[in-house]
Amino acid sequence: MDGNQAGVSIEDVSKSFTVRSGKRVEEVHVLDHVSLHIDPGEIIALTGLSGCGKTTLLRILLGLERADSGRVLVNGAEVRGCGEDRSMVFQHAQLFPWRSALENVEFGLEVRGVPKEERRRTAMETLRLVGLEDAADRRPDQLSGGMQQRVGLARALSVDPAVLLMDEPFGALDAQTREGLQAEVLRIHQETGKTIVFVTHDLDEAVLLADRVVLMAPNPGRVDEVFPVGIARPRTDLVTMRGLKEFSDQRYEIWRRLMAGARPAAAATAPAGS
Repeated sequence: MDGNQAGVSIEDVSKSFTVRSGKRVEEVHVLDHVSLHIDPGEIIALTGLSGCGKTTLLRILLGLERADSGRVLVNGAEVRGCGEDRSMVFQHAQLFPWRSALENVEFGLEVRGVPKEERRRTAMETLRLVGLEDAADRRPDQLSGGMQQRVGLARALSVDPAVLLMDEPFGALDAQTREGLQAEVLRIHQETGKTIVFVTHDLDEAVLLADRVVLMAPNPGRVDEVFPVGIARPRTDLVTMRGLKEFSDQRYEIWRRLMAGARPAAAATAPAGS
């Protein structure tokens, strides 16, 4: 898995959807001329208020949606649909309930025609990467929510994508499990060097994981400001990082800008949580 990474260029991407409610038809402008360059091996966090187009942009990166205008390039090649160079971790693991953890991880390899022995070996290696080799034979209903998300992460990584996309992958988990998986992503990135783009509403998570935090503004969705996170790697975990002044300062700057867009008269004191 080491070394398979890619740069991403988002060039002037716009997207609208037609929404029908009874006899009423409305055109909703979701993304407006979004541009962003992502270096190979970089972790980018997309954050912002609900409705700013974060998930739509991620789906365009994956190839599930097509931009109305503009384009996305991965290693210089234009994205025209889903491809083997990208994979996604969703908010809910969406595992096949009749398959074991190992068989769920194998699925993408199976679809690509990888021989059984090779895909089983690769799937087991990937389960080992996320710390679940001992749970290989368990079905999803025998796994905790956090373990299911680890299987989903392993499934995405098993096909060795150059770009890993994550759509609020820990949003439905309890705080303790979430923080454990955040540390897991840091460790996996250190081992694999993958290019990662993830959506989150959690500013602590964004500053902990990302090299840059992209704050998006809504109506229509656009890049408001890009915040470089000047905290050296390797990083460890959220508890440790919260003790660093540079972490709290960085988080506050993003929160202040976010609140300025949401409520110009926002209070001057940031909340304790995200």
